[in-house]
Amino acid sequence: MPKKKKIYKKKGKVIKDLTRKIFKILNEDSNKAFNYKQIASKIAISDTDGRNQIIKKLHELAATDKIVEVEKGKYKINADRKYHIGTMDLTSNGNGYFICDDFEDDIFVPSVNINKALQDDIVRVYVYNKRKTSKLEADVVEIIERARQEFVGTLQMSKNFGFVLPDNSKMYADIFVSKGKLNGADNGDKVVAKITDWPENSKNPFGKITQILGKPGDHDTEIHSILLEYGLPYEFPKEVEEDAEKLPVAITNEEVAKRRDMRNYLTFTIDPKDAKDFDDALSFTVLENGNYEIGIHIADVSHYVQPKTILDDEAYDRATSVYLVDRVVPMLPEMLSNGVCSLRPNEEKLTFSAVFEMNEKAQIINQWFGRTVIYSDKRFAYEEAQAIIESKTNVVPVEVSLSGSAYTVDENISNAILKLDELAKKMRSKRMKSGAISFDKVEVKFHLDENANPVGVFFKEGKDANKLIEEFMLLANRKVAEFIGKAKGGKPSNDTFIYRVHDEPDVEKLASLQNIVSKFGYKIDTQTRETTSQSLNKLLKEVQGKGEANMVETLAIRSMSKAVYTTQNIGHYGLAFEYYSHFTSPIRRYPDVMTHRLLQHYLDGGTSPKVEGYEERCKHSSKMEELAAKAERESIKYMQVKYMQDHKDVEFEGVVSGVTEWGIYVEIIANKCEGMVRIRDIKDDYYIFDEKQYAVVGQATQAVIQLGDEVVVKVKHTDLERKHLDFDLISH
Repeated sequence: MPKKKKIYKKKGKVIKDLTRKIFKILNEDSNKAFNYKQIASKIAISDTDGRNQIIKKLHELAATDKIVEVEKGKYKINADRKYHIGTMDLTSNGNGYFICDDFEDDIFVPSVNINKALQDDIVRVYVYNKRKTSKLEADVVEIIERARQEFVGTLQMSKNFGFVLPDNSKMYADIFVSKGKLNGADNGDKVVAKITDWPENSKNPFGKITQILGKPGDHDTEIHSILLEYGLPYEFPKEVEEDAEKLPVAITNEEVAKRRDMRNYLTFTIDPKDAKDFDDALSFTVLENGNYEIGIHIADVSHYVQPKTILDDEAYDRATSVYLVDRVVPMLPEMLSNGVCSLRPNEEKLTFSAVFEMNEKAQIINQWFGRTVIYSDKRFAYEEAQAIIESKTNVVPVEVSLSGSAYTVDENISNAILKLDELAKKMRSKRMKSGAISFDKVEVKFHLDENANPVGVFFKEGKDANKLIEEFMLLANRKVAEFIGKAKGGKPSNDTFIYRVHDEPDVEKLASLQNIVSKFGYKIDTQTRETTSQSLNKLLKEVQGKGEANMVETLAIRSMSKAVYTTQNIGHYGLAFEYYSHFTSPIRRYPDVMTHRLLQHYLDGGTSPKVEGYEERCKHSSKMEELAAKAERESIKYMQVKYMQDHKDVEFEGVVSGVTEWGIYVEIIANKCEGMVRIRDIKDDYYIFDEKQYAVVGQATQAVIQLGDEVVVKVKHTDLERKHLDFDLISH
């Protein structure tokens, strides 16, 4: 017997999401006309009051031309309207933009037309020309899929209910929580709230508390809030940890027999001082013919993490490790990431390797790819390897030593590092001549005390030792991609593979960059691909060491396209590579695990698998990488605000890094912390925003404060929860 539909009968109750329900019915069969009775039946409405609501809503929609009455009482979607499906991108002021491949530019959606859509929701809109300006605008008519239901925020209680005020500035509505759905949360708690309902006649969504994170301002509370805000986990489920612990980790003679045995080759790692997971190692041998055999050995994660296991599912879901200021949230459980897969010194390890024979000119004579077993003789920090490169000796001084005392390195290893440095510089020189762009942006780092409080700021710069490792990793990534991507004769193959691609920069963004940098006397020549990359490199070199350097470098990076993972190769513009993949970091990147699996599949003589599943995984990996990058930036902002809380009485020199109608942004030169000076707080004149000059102009004195100007500021207010700094302008 068929199950009866649950019939709506309660008089006076407002039908939830009625507009969305009507559009869904009309869209499902756009050629058919429906009357109010048919619509009522489809959404299980049987009472008079409910039907009257449907009739009223149909009249409203017809009056605004969103639907048409094709015959008396029968309605269809308005075929004259241009309906499109895409995603929402909201601004912090409540308006939004509709993003869709059907349009070259994003389409403005005024706040009155948002219709309860949230950031990244998949929506259906209709697009129209605004009468006065003829510019396109959009109206959200249906929310097809919510991007998220849970939000991090602070609970504010009244007597019998509360509101969760979301941390995310793009979430424009506070979430109403009734007393029975607080789940033990108290006033002022930082919580996770899940939206359970959003009645059509309500300004606010209804929700329930699903997690209590702690009190705002508490360090762990704020770090966990950042992770959860971007949907990133901060611990592994118990079953994943248990699955990892069950893995057989002993390297058997049977396994060694399947691999190229490279345990007797001189091998070492070079990593950051505080690194715990060592993805890659280098081996170095001088051949009888005078050439060099260089092995780039990568942890063989795919040997341990097998497809269709709990461990693999978790790694795929995470897709990347997340590097916050005070911690790493790994893609793999610690037993794998810091243990069995980490290429630690004086331990045998299973690896996947790219081995090259190279001559004195850094030209590749021969190459080999496959599974290996290695033994790392030595672990170096970048500082230790740098000391060898700079002094050209094998003595590591105490101030850069991992062990805290000076020591002498085996002469074979120091000679290997010096020769690898020479070859890396030759490869880098070739790459730059081919049109690669050199983004050597300074990274902000913090000295933390035992409670993870910032007690100092320092800048991490890539020196020769960093660039040595970078060049050989780029070489492995490029050659692996070429090996699969190029068929015999040099033509592209059709074999499914994972590429890391980077499209050419957007012409309009480059023009905008040119407008800004011209204020400082710099030029960009965008006539050809070659002149663009050459002039960008010249710009990046010229700004080094100057006050505006960080701002210009940031703007230049923003003018670039985003690098993504895909099975469709278009090359990598920024690196000037025709073929490029990610092969060298499978401990922290899931695409590298896929690359390893596919490479071995082809080495075993396998045919090309279907592309569809891989493309979907690429999109997921790109999305998770972007979320991780946002979380990393948020953690830096949080730590900068925390650091500045203890420096409220200090005057700092800064550079104007942004200008808006409500204030100027200033970046402090000494620590790269950025804050805002509100226009209303500049006391020496009445200032108005001049968009063309990227400046604010004093109305009485005609004084100009513009992008790139050096100023002196002092901290006015710090807001840890919003990760925001307000400055007072001392002089300009």
